[in-house]
Amino acid sequence: MRKAAQLGFGGIYVRPEVGGSGLSRLDTSIIFEALSTGCVSTTAYISIHNMCAWMIDTFGNDEQRKRFCPDLCSMEKFASYCLTEPGSGSDAASLLTSAQRKGDHYILNGSKAFISGGGDTDVYVVMCRTGSKGPKGISCLVVEKGTPGLSFGKKEKKVQFTVADVDCCVGWNSQPTRAVIFEDCAVPVTCRLGNEGQGFNIAMKGLNGGRINIASCSLGAAHASVLLARDHLLVRKQFGETLANNQFLQFKLAEMATKLVASRLLVREAATALQENRADAVSLCSMAKLFVTDECFNVSHTVQRLILCTFYHVTTTKSNVNLTNTK
Repeated sequence: MRKAAQLGFGGIYVRPEVGGSGLSRLDTSIIFEALSTGCVSTTAYISIHNMCAWMIDTFGNDEQRKRFCPDLCSMEKFASYCLTEPGSGSDAASLLTSAQRKGDHYILNGSKAFISGGGDTDVYVVMCRTGSKGPKGISCLVVEKGTPGLSFGKKEKKVQFTVADVDCCVGWNSQPTRAVIFEDCAVPVTCRLGNEGQGFNIAMKGLNGGRINIASCSLGAAHASVLLARDHLLVRKQFGETLANNQFLQFKLAEMATKLVASRLLVREAATALQENRADAVSLCSMAKLFVTDECFNVSHTVQRLILCTFYHVTTTKSNVNLTNTK
């Protein structure tokens, strides 16, 4: 990933003065789609890292931006986004992780679940409750690895199965997933992004771009799957001719190509809307996440059924797309 950072992929839409590439959301979508044709898992983590760097660049003060962003953009340090908890997933406003202010520190207690990069990354962008119930009581803290009171759960196991005596692991195996635990973890007030009570707004703005990014990852994986299907049909022979001459399979390829183009257009439109801060940006980002991950999963599933002889490779791709399809 540090080689990717040398190409500017550590802070794609972070401002150049703190080491970012300063590219647009549309540029970012194109990059993540291309990277995902090679590895969805790695690209998905890079997208999370970029989201964290953008949050610090956008909502941090000059001191925070200069302190954290250069190392994140070069990927000398890696970041994780900590929102999900054991009891709050989609209902993010009900999170329970608390941060009580004592002098010039917040005392952080609680846990976050299913955190990509957890335990291996260096910087944790944490949503926590500093006030009353509901979204207005949530703030955002940046917690560095090594802070006393910060610990991590056991590394989550990915899906495992055996095919033809070969042990296979599918899922996002290039990135670890762990719980992130806070027990009287003292975080300086200077590590708060924005004002108290602004955390929920920061989280949602980050997720708008995150939805585009993860849809782009699905798109790249589905594109790679269609290419696999095409190549397979060109070389596989049945009844004296290649499968590419079968009209039914030609129709299947055409249908999948149509879904890819429709998905790509929606992702690009959402990315443009977000970049331009249009009124319909939030809706389009949500639509892109919903539609594109669904359609790209269906494409990968279809390819899996077409190519049983390359079961492991296609199943891995399909599984990775399925992980992007969580609601």
